[in-house]
Amino acid sequence: MALNVKDAASSAQKFVSRAQAAGPDYAKGVQGAGDTWQSRTAASADAYGAGVNAAITAGRFQKGVAKAGAAKYVNRAAGVGAARYPQGVGAAGPNWQSGTQPYLDTLAGLTLPPRRPRGDPGNINRVAMIADALRKKKLGQ
Repeated sequence: MALNVKDAASSAQKFVSRAQAAGPDYAKGVQGAGDTWQSRTAASADAYGAGVNAAITAGRFQKGVAKAGAAKYVNRAAGVGAARYPQGVGAAGPNWQSGTQPYLDTLAGLTLPPRRPRGDPGNINRVAMIADALRKKKLGQ
């Protein structure tokens, strides 16, 4: 007996309309779930690593990029991405500030040697000091 399967177009329409109406349910579902998310996500570190390594070994990243193609990237980034970008950046402002401040403090605490004439290899030492300090900050050293 053949299965009775709905067509993809009507299924997609139902998916979109139901998901768009589910915003309040989504918000309600995540309220108070932070501790559970944190503990279960942290506990899945080994499974995450194994999955990522399996995907790397199988070349799934490259296959996914090839399947999506350049046109999908451009269409989604220019359409959906451009519409959401301003709101996302606005919401991220305070987190960006708190995440950036330690690096700005690190830079402010550096004492660099004097700038040398253009092309002098000593100028690279200034750059290396900055790169080293920022890397140490990132790694918590």
